[in-house]
Amino acid sequence: MQLKIQTILDRYGADKTRLMDILWDVQRSDGFISEEATEALAEGLNMSACDIHETASFYHFYFTQPPGKHKIFLADTVIARAKGYEQLRETLERVCGCAFGNVDDSGTFGLYDTNCIGLSDQEPAMMVDDIVFTNLTPEKVERIIAGLKAGKSAETIAGVDRLDPAKIEYVEALVEDNIQNEGPVFFRADRDYPTLLENALEMLPDEIIEEVTNSGLRGRGGAGFPTGLKWRLGRDAEGEEKYIICNADEGEPGTFKDRVLLTRSPGDVLLGMIIAAWGIGSRQGIIYLRAEYWYLKAYLEQQIEDFRKHGLLGNNILGKNFDFDIRIQMGAGAYICGDETALIESCEGKRGTPRVKPPYPIQQGYLGMPTSVNNVETFAAVSRIIAKSADWFNALGTDESTGTRLLSVSGDCERPGIYEIEWGVSLNKVLRMVGAVDPMAVQISGPSGECVSAIQDGERLFCYSDLSCNGSLMIFNRHRDLLDIVENFMRFFVDESCGICVPCRAGGVDLYQKIRLIRAGRGSEKDLADIRSWGTLMHATSRCGLGTTAAKPLLTTLDKFPELYEKLLVTPEGPLLPSFDLKAALQAHEQAYQDLVQEKQS
Repeated sequence: MQLKIQTILDRYGADKTRLMDILWDVQRSDGFISEEATEALAEGLNMSACDIHETASFYHFYFTQPPGKHKIFLADTVIARAKGYEQLRETLERVCGCAFGNVDDSGTFGLYDTNCIGLSDQEPAMMVDDIVFTNLTPEKVERIIAGLKAGKSAETIAGVDRLDPAKIEYVEALVEDNIQNEGPVFFRADRDYPTLLENALEMLPDEIIEEVTNSGLRGRGGAGFPTGLKWRLGRDAEGEEKYIICNADEGEPGTFKDRVLLTRSPGDVLLGMIIAAWGIGSRQGIIYLRAEYWYLKAYLEQQIEDFRKHGLLGNNILGKNFDFDIRIQMGAGAYICGDETALIESCEGKRGTPRVKPPYPIQQGYLGMPTSVNNVETFAAVSRIIAKSADWFNALGTDESTGTRLLSVSGDCERPGIYEIEWGVSLNKVLRMVGAVDPMAVQISGPSGECVSAIQDGERLFCYSDLSCNGSLMIFNRHRDLLDIVENFMRFFVDESCGICVPCRAGGVDLYQKIRLIRAGRGSEKDLADIRSWGTLMHATSRCGLGTTAAKPLLTTLDKFPELYEKLLVTPEGPLLPSFDLKAALQAHEQAYQDLVQEKQS
């Protein structure tokens, strides 16, 4: 054990900030992170065992107990639940011989729930070890498990065992890209990256930043902060080192555009990162890739290596006295790491706990140095802006919302997948484009976004001043139980809270209990008032974006579909609220009384 641990530590120079990678290597070697391994790591990194366990226990995909030879994660999403999730869950428990959250008696199968794995366009889906299986049916699940029982690997069952994981064919065999339309900015074929970068490096760093600023590009991760301004602040910030981080932790349920960009246009993303580094003055870049996209890792590493071979990464890039390189940092399953400060904490080998701001990452980020964190789509857009000009990009979209944006469309529609739209397009036009089937509600930007009415809000526009979409569009028809969807979203926020601040830690649980209460027919007008006031309090006082938006599934549906709540409300009879279950409250007392009577009789 000691020799194996030492080999892993040597691989990373016993650098405690690389603890995420170290833990991954230990788990992939031994199957889990044992107490013995934890003690050895603590000694080798000059940390306490508690410090190691603090990180290992925070993330969904690290295991500190044997998880089963084959780890099976079934995606529990509202889209999957509309397409037979419960049947699949029952099938898995039956054929694997254990309940979810457990390992079967033989130690062969471990069954686990997980949230969205970036495949909402081809749900139901699951991960078996590192391999994803999509468009599942009970029959398909039975065949997969039968294959595993027969000794086949997940790769063999998926038909990719003879393919090179570093090649696009491997990824294509596992996952469809579902690009549904051609737009002017993204997925352009046959781009000459050496020439494009050579032209970009002919510009001064200040000119790069000025061009991005003049394009009006705003961050495509959701916050919408002006990209040029962020880069200007980064260039002006003081620090011995400056870092570029690509946020590919695409954890917002219903979002999968970054997955497709990394598959179909990885070069655009890498080029955008290099341009950002030239503008800011950075020598090191990191792609933070969510664990659910492990099947993309070898492919992306090959893309990075190809850039190095062409002199586009490394030392003295294109002879310009410019050094910059990129590494991939694998996440381990934590939605909160979509927050840029939580992501930075994770990159440093710690729990993904959001930092208090200010200071902002562009001032003090990774390792305390100025750090620009941008979304995958943002970097891809930059690569086109520098190639085509700010004026070209400005001519797309609207005056205040320039360019285009990618939509990840799923749910009740005929053509789920990726759509590139210009800002300024109406919701109605998009619904027609995707073949929405009898739409009632549309969830914009995932659970943390806004639920709108397909009827009342059809003429609203996608732009930063109206429907400021982060890339996710989930469509629900009139046959869906919208409050069931709301309950699912609220449980998601409870599960994914880091627990560091009270408004989110306690408020999320309280609001989740409120929607369950209302759906059970035991809610009153007071409960609706509590939802509004508590949701406002969480928005105002939570530490990060998760807490500030966690109440939105309740608040936005309550605003747009109040009748769904009101029809379930009851009027209090007597002094007790309908939410108070008198029978349940007295149950323990009654049981104690019966036990006492029985004791006296005996």
